[in-house]
Amino acid sequence: MSQPDPKPEPTANPRNGGGAPGGIDPRSPRFGAGITAVLLLIDLFLALVGAATGAFALLLVIALLFAWGALAGVRRHPYGVLYRRLVRPRLSPPTELEDPAPPTFAQAVGLIVTALGLLLALVGVPFAVPVAAGLAFVAAFLNSVFGYCIGCQLYLFLVRARLIRRGAAA
Repeated sequence: MSQPDPKPEPTANPRNGGGAPGGIDPRSPRFGAGITAVLLLIDLFLALVGAATGAFALLLVIALLFAWGALAGVRRHPYGVLYRRLVRPRLSPPTELEDPAPPTFAQAVGLIVTALGLLLALVGVPFAVPVAAGLAFVAAFLNSVFGYCIGCQLYLFLVRARLIRRGAAA
């Protein structure tokens, strides 16, 4: 009898900041970005059809989810837990692991964008909620569909420029 092929060990990905032993499955942040993109699209729709209170409330929930990811890390974010428990067991093992610091930093960027939209809406700036939701939607869409994380790229740029230390966001 032949032995089955052993599962390949995930390797580090130098494009996204490494892949330390505590790395994450790179499909997890993309999964979360997909959920976020859908929520932001709903928020944008609500804002554009005049349901300002609903749009504000939904953007507040999204901002709180970004805060959760930025402060607790992407591993403890509800979408990360959902991915690990329900989606990941149905997939093949990842071929590489990703450093959690860039996606965690990206959550902080999302928090800043959505919180700024909420703050500007509170002081009466027209279209603050749909503009913030639209900007965040573009970033979440690019991450979920194309795997291009704007916040992760910003993190790597700031590390290379020595403005922040690697792993500071994890």
